[in-house]
Formats: sequence, C-alpha cells, structure tokens
Amino acid sequence: MNVLRLTLRQLQIFVAVARTGSTTAASQAIALSQSATSSAINELERLLSLDLFDRVGKRLVLNDNGRALLPQALAILDGAASIENMSHDGSAQAQSLRVGASTTIGNYVLPRLLAGYAMAQQIGQSSAWRSRVVIANTAVICDAVAAFELDIGLIEGPCHQPTLNVTPWLQDELVVVASPDSPLVHSNTQGERIPLRTLREQVWLVREAGSGTREATDQGLLPHLRSYRRSIDLGSSEAIKNAAAAGLGVACLSSWVVEDAIAAGRLRRIETTLPRLMRQCYLVVHRQKLPTPALQAFVAQVSAPTSN
Repeated sequence: MNVLRLTLRQLQIFVAVARTGSTTAASQAIALSQSATSSAINELERLLSLDLFDRVGKRLVLNDNGRALLPQALAILDGAASIENMSHDGSAQAQSLRVGASTTIGNYVLPRLLAGYAMAQQIGQSSAWRSRVVIANTAVICDAVAAFELDIGLIEGPCHQPTLNVTPWLQDELVVVASPDSPLVHSNTQGERIPLRTLREQVWLVREAGSGTREATDQGLLPHLRSYRRSIDLGSSEAIKNAAAAGLGVACLSSWVVEDAIAAGRLRRIETTLPRLMRQCYLVVHRQKLPTPALQAFVAQVSAPTSN
C-alpha cells in the first residue's frame, strides 16, 4: 500500500491561494502566517514535482497543472468535510444540505419542495437538521456548485460549467403579460392576437444579463422580435411583475411568477402570434460530488412526479 504524502491542509492552502491569488491574502483567509502558507505551497509543488502557479509579479496565477489539480482538491476537501461532520454527529450527514436555486425557482418553487422534503424526512423531529439555501442567478449558482460551496443547484437556464452533471428537470411556460389597462389587453378582448409588428413597438421589461429568465426570454423572443427596441432592465422578476402591473411596459415572465397577479386581476396574459414559449429547468451537481444521504434523498424527493 502506497503511503500518502499529501495532506488535507496542503490542499486547503492550495485552494485558498488559487482563490485569492497570493499567499498573503490566503494566509488571512485560513488563519496561517504568510511564510507558512508560502512554505506549504512550495512543499506541495516539491511533492508533486510540478509547478502549480505562474509567478506574475506578486500574484500567483494557476497554470495548467494548477487548473487540473483544483477540481480534484475541491472534491477531496468536500468529502473530508462530510466525513468530519459524520464523526461529530452520526445523523449530521443525513440531515445537512446546501441548496442553491436560481431566482424564480428559489422564490416560487423551492419553498414547496423543501416543505415536502422536510415532511418526508421527518426533519421537524430531528435535532440535527442543518440546511443552507442560496438564491441567486443561474450563473452564480452554477459557479457555487462547481466550487463545492453548494451540494446541488436548481436552475432555470443553461449551465456552462463543464464540471457539473446537468439533469433535465421541470418545464416552465413563459407568458407575455401587461397591465389590465394596456391597449394590448383591449385588442385581445376584441378577439385579436397581438402581431409581431406591434410587439416590437412595446417597452419590454427584462431581467439583467446572466439570469436564467433573461437567457430564456432572449432565446424565445429575439428570433421573432429581432431586438428590444425599447427596454428596461430590472434586477428581479418581482420588480418586473410590479412594473408591468403599473403599466410601465410588457413582460415575458415565468407562469410561476405571474399566476398570483393574474388571479388577482393585477396582470393580464397577452395572447400573441408568438409560438408557445417553454423553458427547461435543470438539476446540477458536481461530477465529483460525494452523494451524501441528504443529497440523494433531496434529489429523489424533487424528482418525484408529485413534486412537479
């Protein structure tokens, strides 16, 4: 049996330097002296017989060797953290979960899913339950899962991280909505479907670049509209919904987002000549993620037909 020469601490220091770009900043992040941090990196490179960083002035930049090592180091450290949690509390591994969700799913779908998961796992009767939920745009969630900062991501847009397994999940319909006072609504009541030439003249309320909703609406609308001639970017679907209800423009939003406002009469769905717009949602997990009992149970719960 080969004797392992590498230590978890060396890998932890390597990851800290890779993330911060210097031994000085890394030493502050991991509560170690700068000289000890530098020595640990030098020793790691000696053990591997590989240079892991390019020295650019005072900065350390990952080279090809370092970039190849980083995802493996993250996976090892993540697995070690799971083992350590299990050693502190035998049920901790089964009860600890870090979930990320893109904004629409996080605000409108995830609460129901978590409630179902908690009930199925009888979490209310457990003293060991610890969970963390992060809601951000799709790109941020994918980056966090890739960095092992989250166990799983539930996203609305395509994933561009090659280190993640991407599994098709729910489908969501995107609908065009406007204030009940909009002339478009009046045209609909006269039996007219709104044509593209009229849609191109509207003020479009859209999400910021990087969000799953913006990417999905761009893919669905721009082949037909060619561009948003007049548009306003807003940082959340809730802000867009309220702006549309106030008559500021038209919006293309998830049916999950607008169903309550439509039911309350604050928004009206606009029937157009556009094709039906559907977007695929996904579950993303790191390819090297250790499948803990909590993660396996959560994936089974949210993938069940009754959860959808």
